[in-house]
Amino acid sequence: MSVPPEDELPANITVAARMATFFRGGGVIAPIVTVLVAFIAGGFVVLLTGHNPIETYSAIFKGTGFNWFFPWLSEDDRIIAALNLQQTLIITTPLILTGLAVAFAFRCGLFNIGGQGQYIVGVIFSVWVGSSFDGLPAFVHIVLAILAGMLSGAVWAGIAGLLKALAGTNEVITTIMLNWIAIWVGVWVFNLGSPLQNDNPAQVDVPVSNDIAASAKLPVFWGDPQLQGLHIGIFIALAALVVFWVLLNRTTLGYEVRAVGFNPDAAEASGINVRRNYVLVMAICGAFAGLGGALDLLGWQFRVATNDIQTTKLAFFGIAVALLGRNTAIGTLLSALLFAGLITGTSVRNLDPTVFEPQLATNLTYMIQGLVVLLISTDVLVVYLMRLRRKRRAQAVTA
Repeated sequence: MSVPPEDELPANITVAARMATFFRGGGVIAPIVTVLVAFIAGGFVVLLTGHNPIETYSAIFKGTGFNWFFPWLSEDDRIIAALNLQQTLIITTPLILTGLAVAFAFRCGLFNIGGQGQYIVGVIFSVWVGSSFDGLPAFVHIVLAILAGMLSGAVWAGIAGLLKALAGTNEVITTIMLNWIAIWVGVWVFNLGSPLQNDNPAQVDVPVSNDIAASAKLPVFWGDPQLQGLHIGIFIALAALVVFWVLLNRTTLGYEVRAVGFNPDAAEASGINVRRNYVLVMAICGAFAGLGGALDLLGWQFRVATNDIQTTKLAFFGIAVALLGRNTAIGTLLSALLFAGLITGTSVRNLDPTVFEPQLATNLTYMIQGLVVLLISTDVLVVYLMRLRRKRRAQAVTA
């Protein structure tokens, strides 16, 4: 999609819609340049620490497990690569869904910062359903727990949409506040003596939930279930990508969402109910994020402790995933794979200690991820330079 000239953009276009226009206008070049610059900058920092950047990045790549696809890999290396790739894909699952939670809002001109809160609410309700109805058939139990996560996330995000629709409250502010409310509600419900603390007499002093029932656990189709093998949640996340694309590009709702995102005043003048779209879009975003929380809980966590609620930051990556993926389905998938690979490849468990000290592995993780997130903003600069170049070319042809 080409970028409309600046003077052709409506004066009252929303900030999110303007950013989305710039992002789409850069095609695939801007995000590729963004990632390359981030990795080059990260390489210089690695060099300053006295390590070889090429060897370090090679070790990170091996840690992601993506080398499993290489046909020349030895049998022993393939086994290790398979274990690493399973971990990468497990992390890819919530990143896809929290990325969609941000991307869908962007297409409606909204900035959903609340993926973390919606993810946590999804975890809380899915762990309650997963641990409460033991004896149900596995399929029914899993579906109920997933629906609980999605519905709770939808209601939680719908609050921000409702406030936007009724009072014009900025959704950035409300979703950030809802994040903190979700975090501290989550800490409270699993704390000592709280409603969802475990009822195991041997763990009466541990602020953790009950384990979910075996019937609520997602089946593992690749690897050992005892060693966090890959569960079927990855297929549900891929299906969500298809739903996202169909919803936006093949339905009346998607047309209205895109119209509102580009210019809410013009959309309202043409008969589109803008307020209804705000509420509906935020609810759908919350359902995506809540689904991410439910799949993580049912796929590999199986229980929630208060420190899990406070320390998890995975859903925040959804913002970067959506921005780097340009709010598209395929872009979100590729971006989620990139960030999941970075998280897995730089973990203490997967990074070769002879190449980079394990003590520094966590810092290296934050450094590279931070650079990528920071440089996403250079998208706008790259697109601006491309637009300037096109303008000069057009002026040269006219002259």
